[in-house]
Amino acid sequence: MSWANWRVRSYDFQIKPIIALVIFIVFLRTILSTSPSLAWFEQMISTYGATHSSKPNLRADVRKDKFLEVPQIVWGLNNQKIALARSLLTARFLNRTLLMPSFSASLIYKEVELLQPMQFNKFFDFEKFNSICDGFVQLGQYSELSNKTEPFVIQKGSGRKWTKERDLRHLKEIVNDNKVHDLELVRIEGKNPFLWQDHWPVRDYAEIFGCLVLINEIENDVVKVISKIGEMSLKAKNNTDASGSNPVVPYIAVHMRIEKDWMIHCKKWEQRSRLNQICSSKKEILDRVSHIAGLNPPTVVYVAIADSLLEDDSVLEGWKVGLMPYEKKRLGVWEIYKKYPYLIQSAIDFEVCSRADIFVGNTYSTFSSLVVLSRTHKLLKLGFTDLCRNHDQLAIRFISYAYNILGDKNGAPKQWSTDMADSNLLKISFGTNNISCDANMSNS
Repeated sequence: MSWANWRVRSYDFQIKPIIALVIFIVFLRTILSTSPSLAWFEQMISTYGATHSSKPNLRADVRKDKFLEVPQIVWGLNNQKIALARSLLTARFLNRTLLMPSFSASLIYKEVELLQPMQFNKFFDFEKFNSICDGFVQLGQYSELSNKTEPFVIQKGSGRKWTKERDLRHLKEIVNDNKVHDLELVRIEGKNPFLWQDHWPVRDYAEIFGCLVLINEIENDVVKVISKIGEMSLKAKNNTDASGSNPVVPYIAVHMRIEKDWMIHCKKWEQRSRLNQICSSKKEILDRVSHIAGLNPPTVVYVAIADSLLEDDSVLEGWKVGLMPYEKKRLGVWEIYKKYPYLIQSAIDFEVCSRADIFVGNTYSTFSSLVVLSRTHKLLKLGFTDLCRNHDQLAIRFISYAYNILGDKNGAPKQWSTDMADSNLLKISFGTNNISCDANMSNS
């Protein structure tokens, strides 16, 4: 055989397997895309990639036959939402489904035995949550347990020595423990999940909060409250629609933290941190709201305040002409609120604030911070990646401000958006997670 013929045959021998491999890959992809019975193959590939990631928040679809149980969730609405998200993200890290936890309907801090438990599905839509968050986190029900094995109990550490690094190391040990891996149920005992060490990025929390959909009964009442605000605004503007339909009417929501216990708390906070941008008096709040650019009076202002202030008429006095303040009693919707426990009342207020055209709150309030997180998440979903540069395009929809931070020399509050790139919620807890833009940049 000549040298030339040998080279041709050698080349032919090398290229044929490559062609065959390409044909096989194309054939396999075609089969995978049309055959649901082989979907496990793609799942296996994605599982391998996710479980070999160095980032703790990245995992494949969580297992639905292994479960995690956590203690009853307590404290205020938004602390409970954070605790729920933290529990779900811990379950995700352990590659387990979180058993539907109990919220606490009443606001009691010390007398734990007096806490009124409320199941998740009496508050949020269970099926919609799992549908929206499918592939990320999952909730399960106790009826799904086979009850064949005793739970493996994890005692959650506490105290200064139980650092974030030690907590994460402990979770990794559990993940790598083959004995735990095969058990159906893992139970975490100890402190409230809100107090657990935080290993999860802000974006993960935002994704979970975006899956929380109120049950129909509560959602319908939220719509009634917002519709009532619209009625007041239309009445003020004398702009009734001849067709009989109800147009969307812009409104401002202000989360006013001026109750006595808050003022005592924030004054001490200012002294400890040596900051002077935590507390805001009623006068300061009203003055800064009145300087927000782009308002088109008369404008209805929904004032979200603590029930202890509902009998204080002075809360609705002193507002700038053209701003029409309403709280739930003056608005005529107190009957809607009072049929519910504290937790749901707070949830209705949260949604009214979250859906407002303009929201004004305090960066050191968890309620205000999670409202702004929700609104920032909505804007990013709508494609607004630069919330400062796109200010004009937003047409004041979903713009938020922090009344405890002065924006510019004109006396307006700072524009406020959540920094979604943060690695955890720590800055939100301390009022420092925000991207501030010049409050009057729309005038430039």
